[in-house]
Amino acid sequence: MGRRGPRLSDIDLDFDFSGSFDLLDSLDFDRQRNRRRAVALAVSLLVGLVVTWFAVDLFPYHSVNDDEGVYLTQAAMLLEGKLFLYPGALAEAVRPWFFVVEETASAPGGVQMYSKYSPVVPALFALGLAVGLPNLVLGAVAAANAGLVYTLTADVFDRQTGAIAAGLLGVSPLFLLTSATFLAYAPATMLNLAFAVCYVRAARRDSSGYAVVAGTLVGIAFFARPYTAVLFALPFIAHSLWALTSAWRAGTGWAVFRRYVAIALPGLAFVGLTLAYNAVVTGDLLTFPYIAFAPRDGIGFGRRAILGYDIVFTPAIGLETTLVALELLLTRWGPMGWVGTVAAAVGLGLTAQRWWRFQTGRSLRGTDRRRHHGLGGRDREFAELSDDALATILVGIFVSVFAGNAYFWGTHNGLRNGLIDLLGPFYHFDALVPLVAFGAAGIVGFTRLLRRLAHRRFPASEARGVVFSVVLVSALVAGGVTLDAAATPYDENRLRTDNLAATYEPLVETGFEDPPLTVSIPGGKDNTSKALVFHPDPYGDWSAHPFQTLRNDPGFDGPVVYAIDDGAEQDFTVLDATNRTPYRFTYRGSWSGAVEPVDSELTRLDVLSGDRVDATTTLGRPAGSNTVSVRLETESGYARYDVPIGDGLTVDWSISSGGVSVTNYPLAAGPERLSIPPGASEVDLLVTYVGDFGETVTYRQTVSVERTGDEVRVIWPPETRVCRLTTDCGTEGEWVGPDGAYLPGVKVETNATGVETNAMEVKTNVTAAN
Repeated sequence: MGRRGPRLSDIDLDFDFSGSFDLLDSLDFDRQRNRRRAVALAVSLLVGLVVTWFAVDLFPYHSVNDDEGVYLTQAAMLLEGKLFLYPGALAEAVRPWFFVVEETASAPGGVQMYSKYSPVVPALFALGLAVGLPNLVLGAVAAANAGLVYTLTADVFDRQTGAIAAGLLGVSPLFLLTSATFLAYAPATMLNLAFAVCYVRAARRDSSGYAVVAGTLVGIAFFARPYTAVLFALPFIAHSLWALTSAWRAGTGWAVFRRYVAIALPGLAFVGLTLAYNAVVTGDLLTFPYIAFAPRDGIGFGRRAILGYDIVFTPAIGLETTLVALELLLTRWGPMGWVGTVAAAVGLGLTAQRWWRFQTGRSLRGTDRRRHHGLGGRDREFAELSDDALATILVGIFVSVFAGNAYFWGTHNGLRNGLIDLLGPFYHFDALVPLVAFGAAGIVGFTRLLRRLAHRRFPASEARGVVFSVVLVSALVAGGVTLDAAATPYDENRLRTDNLAATYEPLVETGFEDPPLTVSIPGGKDNTSKALVFHPDPYGDWSAHPFQTLRNDPGFDGPVVYAIDDGAEQDFTVLDATNRTPYRFTYRGSWSGAVEPVDSELTRLDVLSGDRVDATTTLGRPAGSNTVSVRLETESGYARYDVPIGDGLTVDWSISSGGVSVTNYPLAAGPERLSIPPGASEVDLLVTYVGDFGETVTYRQTVSVERTGDEVRVIWPPETRVCRLTTDCGTEGEWVGPDGAYLPGVKVETNATGVETNAMEVKTNVTAAN
């Protein structure tokens, strides 16, 4: 189509490219173009490096959005050629967050699991996992997004504006923080931007090759995030319909039609692939995995629900949350905070002015005027994609993203659970593209106008100083606003990272975890060094939620298997299925999403077995207490024992198939031996100290026991909690060794032996002195 329509610089602010160039001018233009390309490349690489640094430094244990673990688990699965996990007997103990569980006779072990997300973005992350540098993928995606923003903005305005747009993207808190996480938003935007760039090339160069690539990219984007891709593509679809209609009227419809068919066919092919994937994993072409996971977690108004939270999502709620997201993006999470929004408004105004000048024919000559008005071109009678048409598409993207997400309840849910406060309005990530493009246009237009006015009012030497001073002051203001906007989310995420680091410290020190992803077990690959780590589940029966760093290998055969600590029966099932060295990962405190720190501990466990297990518990006397009682509990009831008060207390207790009892104090109430049911169950030892005013401190030890015939198996040491004013206090009273925060005098020491009565042989002896 020859040269495109006029640029931003045609608004009589600085340059006029309407004249012809001689050879020297052409060479100078090429050098200038190459310099700007080099600047754009440098900016894009710098953006990628900053995002990589954020991923490594700010999110070494990932963010508190546990979807990261879902994508990384799925990436590891793809590296092993798996769409499903087959946990077998471990199913209830290792179900990853956001995985669907299906019982099916055709699956190994009768159970299979699959992610609620599509495999496209995990496949991208798998490239990094394959070489052991997953964070570099995040940096590469960020750099690609910056480069694509440069290209698309240059297509609307010019290369200088494009380079500034890439820089603005790199100072957007939403872009930096979300791009530094293993989530799908930045990769999906990369696919959408690549589609947009190829779409422009296809239209302006009449290229079927670019058309095929554009269709492929939008199809892949649909496979990755269907609704996101549709919202981004809607303005392009509208333009394509307009272009086809105009082409038919101009008599060149078949040429244009063939190119848009070249876009549509590969796009539709990937839609078909998406539906085929649905059929493979969910058994239904039209049932997406995320709907199989939570049938009411879809698009539209009405009752919406996921994992116990449900609301009636109304248009009023949709409008309210959309306005909140818009305010957040325009004032805090976009480029340079509110300053970037002002710049974007200026850029939009200048673009509208450019359009009006062209509409009225001002600043245009001959073929430029005909081309802009759709009356000229290389081989067609209309301009299919002028600069102003592409600017209109960018505006359409912004409108489409916000209008479309008003119909989706995810933003409301993200505001409710606090994730948007930490990572920004990530469902509106694509809206950054028009925001930075028009923001850059506003900055360039303002600078050119300032320079023009300064040269009119001052001598050349003074004019440069005036321009420099104004630009410097503006940059300082913009920098201050940017830092202020980014400071709060950065600090909040840093707080959570510090608390996560303290939480994982025992695992790191033992060698089970080396952030961010590498697992290292002392002893190399020797099978004897393989470990089983039981972990708590404050958010329910989910693995890697909230402790998403503790992820299992897809075959559950890696150096460490992480299993939910959820009762005696499940614990013994996991122990028998894995045959590994067991550990218990616990913490003292209430889990608050890493907002508040907890004191964690990793304890080596052993399984004692025999005709009986003899245990000894030695406890310290809490300050201020003057009486003490001892109580044993099983499923069958309880027994209480008379115990004298002293500086310390030692309780000897015995567990056998015949029952459990305290052996060194007289029985006060209950049976001599509390019966233990066949199979797995729990036995509790409670030692309660009482003070002068009725205040209590209770040591509660819970041990998992399995009775099989005349033998018992016991997981030792027991889980111990030190509770105030109650006999069962949960993790707030967890005993995590002598370094925890307890009342003065609190102390715990335990040991146990498994004994074969007939042979009078001690099989195992485990001591824990804390």
